[in-house]
Amino acid sequence: MITRNELSLYSLTDILAEQESLPKEIRDPLVAVADWSCEFLIPGHPELGRSGPVCPYTKPSMGKGHFWYSCPDVGAEPSDVADTVLRYLEWHQEMATAIDERERQFLTFLIVLPAVDPDSPDALDEIQLRLKGEFVQRGIMVGQFHPRCDQPGLWNEDFRPLRSPVPLLAIRYMVPFDLPFLVGHRQHLEAYLHTFAPDIPARVRTYLAELAATAA
Repeated sequence: MITRNELSLYSLTDILAEQESLPKEIRDPLVAVADWSCEFLIPGHPELGRSGPVCPYTKPSMGKGHFWYSCPDVGAEPSDVADTVLRYLEWHQEMATAIDERERQFLTFLIVLPAVDPDSPDALDEIQLRLKGEFVQRGIMVGQFHPRCDQPGLWNEDFRPLRSPVPLLAIRYMVPFDLPFLVGHRQHLEAYLHTFAPDIPARVRTYLAELAATAA
């Protein structure tokens, strides 16, 4: 475990090997999310729509020691959650400065939020949307995961890859293939192009061309 200004981060080993020493109020949600990240994000899935793991970055991130979990002492009030997540964003960027530039894309925080009602997570979706602009301007993505998340998969519209056992927000670096998550907002798209142009992969350039043709 590492700490910074009353915030804490746990590695997978911290959670699974030392779980009996964790306070119960954070142990159960952290263990549930740790199990989910290993059993759902790392393997493939028959409904994914492509081969490979559900999240291609989880396993290498864990292997490099850059995958972290947190369960902060915060309730469900949207302003409190947003303020706490912004503090984690600052910590994420601080940690990134000590990581080789080639590995920074793997630095990931899962901020577990058990106080958010899993059966009525609209507030979490709104918090994510409110924070997204500031995050993408810094080249960072913030994603919402919860048991009722209806955002479809990129390769199968019937697949729901963002459903987690406990509500959480994930922080990680933007990567070229995040484009589909950013095209719906002009400022988000401009931030993406600022980050990756002119080194946008051919597959993504094709996507942009098709998007422009559709808009025309």
